[in-house]
Amino acid sequence: MKEILLLKYGEIVLKGANKRYFEDMLLRQLRHKAKPHGDFEIYRSQSTIYVEPKDDFCDMDGMMAAASKVFGIVAICRAAVCEKNMESILATVKEYIPPHLAGKKTFKVESKRSDKAFPLDSIEISKAAGGALLSACPYMKVDVHNPDVTVRVEVREYAAYVHPGPVKGAGGMPVGSNGRGLLLLSGGIDSPVAGYMMAKRGMTMEAIHFESFPYTSEMARDKVLRLAQIVSEYNNDEMIVHVVSLTKVQEELVKHCDEDYFTLLLRRYMMAIADRVASKFYCGALVTGESLGQVASQTTEAIGVTDPVAAHPVFRPCIGLDKEDIVVTARKIGTFETSIEPYEDCCTVFTPRHPRTRPDLKKVLAQEQKLPFDELVEEALANMYRVDVTPEGYEVRQ
Repeated sequence: MKEILLLKYGEIVLKGANKRYFEDMLLRQLRHKAKPHGDFEIYRSQSTIYVEPKDDFCDMDGMMAAASKVFGIVAICRAAVCEKNMESILATVKEYIPPHLAGKKTFKVESKRSDKAFPLDSIEISKAAGGALLSACPYMKVDVHNPDVTVRVEVREYAAYVHPGPVKGAGGMPVGSNGRGLLLLSGGIDSPVAGYMMAKRGMTMEAIHFESFPYTSEMARDKVLRLAQIVSEYNNDEMIVHVVSLTKVQEELVKHCDEDYFTLLLRRYMMAIADRVASKFYCGALVTGESLGQVASQTTEAIGVTDPVAAHPVFRPCIGLDKEDIVVTARKIGTFETSIEPYEDCCTVFTPRHPRTRPDLKKVLAQEQKLPFDELVEEALANMYRVDVTPEGYEVRQ
């Protein structure tokens, strides 16, 4: 029996005259995702994307998993294809649906007749399909209010389709439909989640990672690149990571500035460097994993001190989430176990014993003037290198 994937999209249907632009972007991304799983024909009709295998060698399980990581898709239906007549529809219901009912006790049938020339209406199709399924599975009962399974019959332009209900898709908007962002990617739990969340809103993500070798290790850097590999699966299977050393900056801070200002001053250097990298690589915004009040550098006052050095807007998708919310998402996207590996990052080096949580900008600037700010920023940028990341691995490019 021939199977097909029916992919339903959400926000895109509201885009009016721009709808075609978003649909084309979604089709390109799905065709890219399909390549490792076989030869599929992927096309759109009636606000649905059809993913049709061209031969028996196509990996439907792999394609379904790949489609689940494409933003813009809200529901994925794995369906049996049949001719647009009731005899074929009922035979398909009786053959295709019972294996999906294992452990279930109740069902209902919902039908959609997109082809208005079909002789039966949706209610009549559902009644007939429900009767056929009961004859094939007499142990099942119909429950129209709270069924264990909702079987669906869709009569569309080209054929009829029968399936046991949709699987939830990734939602959001196609990656690339809302510009580029530069993610400040650390080895923690929060920043990979922030990158995922902005990719879900259609932003193509690049990343910048700050290291402090020899105070931070190559293993710490490799951990971050492994996180980037995971996030890249949601970012059209690629991510560029710009790696910048903050060793010189931190050593100068320790020599010349008051200890309780170390974190704030370091954050200002990070934002300034990231801002210049964003300009160089045409990123329209910076993205961080900050959550309000989570640590000393993430109070309202501290954020107000660090943001002024950046000309780009700073997006903080985790700002209103508590740690539990962020952990739930990290587990869902597969970054959590890597994030909790016990390797240091630059923000844990030279951490002050009593960091400022309610800083005054004038006092911060007075501390900052003890150092040649622009000179240190330019020196850090001069030694920056790039890593190209895909889900399969990464390559350092000097």
